[in-house]
Order: sequence, then C-alpha cells, then structure tokens
Amino acid sequence: MLFSRRRFLQLAGVSALITAAPRVAAQAYPNRSLHLIVGFPSGGASDIIARIMGDWLSSRLGQAVIVENRPGINAAVQGVAHAPADGYTLLFFSTSTAINVTFYEPGAANFLQEITPVAGIVRSPLIFVVNPSLPVRSVSEFIAYAKANPGKINIGSFGVGTLSHLAIELFKTMTGVNIVHVPYRGGAPMITDLLGAQVHAAVDSLPSSLPHVQSGSLRALAVTTKDRSDMLRDVPTVDESVQGFEASTSSGIGVPAGTEAQIIERLNREVNAGLIDPTVHARLRDAGTTPISFVPQEFSIYMAAEIDKWATVIRRSGITPR
Repeated sequence: MLFSRRRFLQLAGVSALITAAPRVAAQAYPNRSLHLIVGFPSGGASDIIARIMGDWLSSRLGQAVIVENRPGINAAVQGVAHAPADGYTLLFFSTSTAINVTFYEPGAANFLQEITPVAGIVRSPLIFVVNPSLPVRSVSEFIAYAKANPGKINIGSFGVGTLSHLAIELFKTMTGVNIVHVPYRGGAPMITDLLGAQVHAAVDSLPSSLPHVQSGSLRALAVTTKDRSDMLRDVPTVDESVQGFEASTSSGIGVPAGTEAQIIERLNREVNAGLIDPTVHARLRDAGTTPISFVPQEFSIYMAAEIDKWATVIRRSGITPR
C-alpha cells in the first residue's frame, strides 16, 4: 500500500534510530519487572489479548509483565512515549491508535516518531450483520437493495470515529450506496437495536455478534478481513463482493523511540515465539483473532500504511471526533 512522503520520512527516522542505537549486552535485559500499558478498560478484547501476551512474555523473560489499564488511547501513547527508552515500559496499541493519529495531530504524541513498533500480535475481523427482516442474504444483494432504496437503510456502528464507523464509510465510498450511519455508544446498545429491528444493519466485532448469528437472530453477510474467519468458515469476506475492501483491527506492542536495537529484537523474538506456541495460539484464536507475525521494520511499514489508509477515509468523509 502506498503512503505519503511525510510518513516515509517518519519511518526512515524510526529505522535510523534503531540502526544507530548503541549495542548492549542482551543478557542484561531484563533484570526487573516490565509494564505493559493498555489504553483501554479492563475486561475488553484489547485487555484480554494484552494479558495473554503479558503472561507469555513473563514466562519467557523471567520477569513479571504488569498490565496497566490507562483508558484513553492518547494518554497511553504519550505515557509510553515519555517513559525511559529502556525496554521496561511497553505500549499495547491497535488500529484505534492509527485512527487517532489523524484525529488528534498535532496534540497527540506523533505515533511513528515517538513509538517504535516492536511486534504484531493479532488481527481481528469485524462482521457485517443484518436483521433477518431485511430481504438480503449477501453483500451483493445488500448493495443492490440499498441502491434501489437510497437513504432508507440504517446501519449502526459502535461510535463516531471508531473502526466500525470508518468501515461503513469505506464501504459507502467503494460501492456508492446511500445508507444512513447511526452511531451508538458501544456495541451492546447497537446490537440491542439491531435485534429489535430499530436499525437494519451493523458493523460489529465478531465475538459480540457470533452468538446471535449462530442462533439465527442475526444474519451474517460478510467478515471484513481479506481472509475468511475460522470461526465462520461459511461466511464470505466483503472483499469477495467488493474487491479491495479490508477493515480489520490489528494490535501489537511498541516501545519508546530510541530503545536499543537488541531489546527490540529480543521482544520481537519472544512475541513471535508466543504466536506459534500451541497454547497461546489457541487462546488468541478462542478470542476471535488471528495471530500476525512481523519483524519490527515490517510492522512499522504496516502501521504507516494503516495510518494513511484511515486518514484518507476520515478526510474524505469529513468525520470529526466527539
């Protein structure tokens, strides 16, 4: 995916910091507890994933990895960005962080300048669901029905500026449909209204909608990742009907810029080992996610592309945060 010259220069700066970092004896790290900062409340999907990986890293590094929930993505990013670059303060981040870069620049920490991505953890699909009363059974049928009924189809998201919302805006842009976005304050009230046919459709997290799809109270039209989900193998992807569509939430770990290369490499190696460990792999799969493995430079490039992709959607749609 192409991204801006500014983003390319930011990446070049990140790479230079890694390359120029002084080499230290790897065996000296770590010799005390690590803190993994999560910008989301406890109990949510991000917190669950962070704790799975935190447990694994504790066992591999021989030191406790303490998960700290600091709700508020910007506060978490800034807290880690200003921590000592010694590998003891880690950031758990996701696609929401990439989205916030566009919403809050220049007030927020400049993610790619102040945080070095270390390793990916998982990618999670969203799911395109409809109330069974809507007479469509596929994405193609939904597009045709929406075009025959412009402005009459309501589709819910779990909030203005969330990935759920941006996925809807991307879908509208790529298909030309005129559908009405209905934002909610979270996925729970959205699904309640969808079950009651107060809205016709929604873009939801897969684990949240899965029980309703399995019971038949909601109809799944597609998942939003490039590949089908192992949890719903018979449900196609949006890309199968709208070529090039992809809207998934990815998560990973980062450290303050300037952290020594050996520390970054050690953390990357241990995270990637966890992704192929049968127990960890199964726990992540059970959470409705797909493990993703990167080397640090690849992950930096991937996050830069995500930032630019969603920046384009945000600016084209004129979305402002609430």
